[in-house]
Amino acid sequence: MSGPSDHDRDDDRRPGDEGRPDGWQEPAHLGDGDGVDLTKGRPGAGSGASAWQPPGWDLPPAEDERRPTEEPAQPAAGPQDAGRQVDVGQPQAGGVAWGPRLRPPSVVEQVFRYQGDPVGAQGWALQHGWAISDGTAPEDAVLAELVATAPVRATKDHRPAGVMRGRAGALELVAFDVVFVDKRYTVPQYAVTAAPVLLPLPGLRLSPARFWRHRTGGLVPVPSGDEVFDARWVLLAGEDGEAVRRLVADPAVRGLLLGTDDGDEFWAAAGHLAAIRPDGHRPELLEHHARLLGAMVSALAGVA
Repeated sequence: MSGPSDHDRDDDRRPGDEGRPDGWQEPAHLGDGDGVDLTKGRPGAGSGASAWQPPGWDLPPAEDERRPTEEPAQPAAGPQDAGRQVDVGQPQAGGVAWGPRLRPPSVVEQVFRYQGDPVGAQGWALQHGWAISDGTAPEDAVLAELVATAPVRATKDHRPAGVMRGRAGALELVAFDVVFVDKRYTVPQYAVTAAPVLLPLPGLRLSPARFWRHRTGGLVPVPSGDEVFDARWVLLAGEDGEAVRRLVADPAVRGLLLGTDDGDEFWAAAGHLAAIRPDGHRPELLEHHARLLGAMVSALAGVA
């Protein structure tokens, strides 16, 4: 039997509460539904204890949080920088700003990556009074024979370029890049530095023991007698003569070679003793080759 109080309870029920047990209320995480403006897609100022919101509803206003980094001051350009192109977009090891981290280079990639700097090398050459040519001058004809006899797999598409001639101490030197020429591009692949040798020399090849050697037919090994040196370097010559033995017996030559990274090869051809490395020429490499060739030419000539 119903009374007036029962009508009051019925009046307290909201639409949609029919069939719900007495005492039922919305779960706390859903709120009581008051003050929620669904037409605007955002909560209103409801009377509930805490109106539920989807995760991430109240996001801060979209702003570009990236801040421009201050670029380091660039040194003033000198004559050696003429024509140099600056790559401002080259990714650096360890990642770039606002981008994914880069894979560190492997050991092979570090050893054989192209580090050439022809403009810097030519700037160094000009500062030291060297002459520069493009490899087509009459005196450059002998360089084609050096490329053809080099201890690398050169092809008809390889040619000398960026030729530099000058003196390093008492030594006359010629340095150039061996470039691969295609229809669309020219790629420096090797750096060669050579010194003219007045005394006649048999064909010889001085290479790191870890290098693969090809085109060595007719050459015989000439040991130095130093086990440490012979474990790292191999000398092959057309004949085992006095000059060749002086080369590997010289303590200055052995000391310089043992102090390197075993990355150069040496050979004699076309009246020159030459050094080659899979790289492009740069000032440090020019000076490195000049030191080694100076000691070797002195040893071959018997100069103490």
